[in-house]
Amino acid sequence: MLESATRGLSRYGYGNLILEQVAREAGYTRGALYHQFKDKDDLVRAVLEWVDETWRHEVGMMAAQQPDPVAALITLARGHAVYCRRDVARVAMALRIEFSGQDHPLGREVQRISETLVERCTRLIKKGRENGSIPPGPPDRTVALAFAGALEGAVIALAGQAPYDELLAARAVAGVLGLDGSTIDQLQSSDSTLPHG
Repeated sequence: MLESATRGLSRYGYGNLILEQVAREAGYTRGALYHQFKDKDDLVRAVLEWVDETWRHEVGMMAAQQPDPVAALITLARGHAVYCRRDVARVAMALRIEFSGQDHPLGREVQRISETLVERCTRLIKKGRENGSIPPGPPDRTVALAFAGALEGAVIALAGQAPYDELLAARAVAGVLGLDGSTIDQLQSSDSTLPHG
């Protein structure tokens, strides 16, 4: 049911999400949906938790396994691009746009999830600057915000263009970090899963 609701939110947004259609697509009745979720907000909150959890498992854990901050940030960008090939990944973007400028519990939850990514990137950027792998520049948090924006922009613009979405997302964030092309080339040569070109 969560996948069905996520696809519906990604395609139609919160305002146009029809719970009966979500239930039907998932193979449930409307009553079964209301047995599990008290209302639309409850369902959407569960969707956000599920998407955040799957992202952390599929992307965040890969990045966390990298010993170097630059490798962690590039792995995060590449993993996010791969994750966003699934239509479930668009839910956070759709809800962020829909609730922009509104004080709504779901909008606050989307903002909290986004802020978690920015904080993670800020910590990695700070570590990279401390060890000299990321050059000095604007404040760490400012670079982290630009990193998140460049990453989202790249995966949105390159949707459906695998494997180049992954490669160009990595290049986009490397540029934001102030890294030259040789850094991505070095990472590519050490990882055969990254497309060359």
